[in-house]
Order: sequence, then C-alpha cells, then structure tokens
Amino acid sequence: MSYAAQSSSYREMEIHAASPHKLVVIMFEQLVVNLERARIAMERQDIELRVASLRRARGLVTELLATLDLETGESIARELADLYQFMLVQLVDIGQRGDIVTMRKLVNIASQLRDGFQGAAQQLAGQTSRKTA
Repeated sequence: MSYAAQSSSYREMEIHAASPHKLVVIMFEQLVVNLERARIAMERQDIELRVASLRRARGLVTELLATLDLETGESIARELADLYQFMLVQLVDIGQRGDIVTMRKLVNIASQLRDGFQGAAQQLAGQTSRKTA
C-alpha cells in the first residue's frame, strides 16, 4: 500500500472516530490547507490548482456554515455565520480577481479559527476525561 493510500486510510479512520468538536478542527485544518494551496497556485499562476483548491475551500466553509446551531449557539453562532458568509463572498471574489492579499487574510482568519476551535476541543476533552475518571 502506498504512503498516500495509507495516509488517506488513516485520515478516514480518524474522521470516523472523531468527536463533533474534533471534526470541526479537522474541517478547519483542511480549510487552511486548501487556502494555502490556492495561494501557492496563485503565486505560480496554476489556474487548475487554484480553481480546485478554492472549490474545496468554499465547500468546507459552506459545511461549517451549515453545521452552526443558531438557536443554541446564540450570538456567537450568528457572528460565526456572518464570518463564514464573508469568507464565502471573498472566496468567490478571489476566484474571479486573483487577489493574493485577500487570500493571505483569509488564510490568517482560517488559521486563527482553527487554533481557537482546537483549544476549545482540547479543553472539552480534558473536562470529559476528568468527569469519567
């Protein structure tokens, strides 16, 4: 089995076993990867990679938007919804204009969100493990 197939298989098992909180972190990790790929593709003027990476990034942001519970999450969920919608608009604009400065800003936003959700997931995992101990 090739390294790529092993890596894909491992990632698939990780996703199936992940908590909802970890799944959000995984989605943000993939979002950052795809935004970085799109940025690199823009710098190299690789249109095919840019289009594919932006499409994947839009799909991930759309999925994050769809998973928000606006009733339970109250104001923070509404603010995240606004941010995700902003990101979607910017991704479409980047696809049309190829604005690398805006792309770098989106990478930064997605990285900060990933880090924040990762910290929250770790805190929740720590609280859960203390309760079961």
